[in-house]
Amino acid sequence: AATVVLSAMMVAKASMGLMPALDPIGMIAAMTGTSTAFAWGMHLMIGVVVWGGAFALTEPHLPGGECWIKGVVFGVCAWLIMMLAMMPMAGAGIFGVRLGLMAPVMTVLMHVVFGAVLGAVYGLLLRRSAVHEA
Repeated sequence: AATVVLSAMMVAKASMGLMPALDPIGMIAAMTGTSTAFAWGMHLMIGVVVWGGAFALTEPHLPGGECWIKGVVFGVCAWLIMMLAMMPMAGAGIFGVRLGLMAPVMTVLMHVVFGAVLGAVYGLLLRRSAVHEA
């Protein structure tokens, strides 16, 4: 659910013409030498499998109490990884500064929403699982 929400925000951003230089799917396609469709598939797999799995593993150790708050913390950590590793690898510089000052602001907001949704859905699944086990 979180990756779908993040993807919808990315599509909405693009359709409104906001920050066209900030194109994570285009960056993935360029870095991997693949098509845009393949890059979307990679984006979805990374969001669901890698980040979803990483959240499940780290959630018990994250600060915040409520799962959605832990998700926000996780989302900010994922954003930091993107800003310090992925953006420089894509040629956008640390924190995407070559894309303009709005790049880090827009991406952190998107990752906060991603994390909140990820944590909220995970929390619902945990409660649902606990009810079925009881």
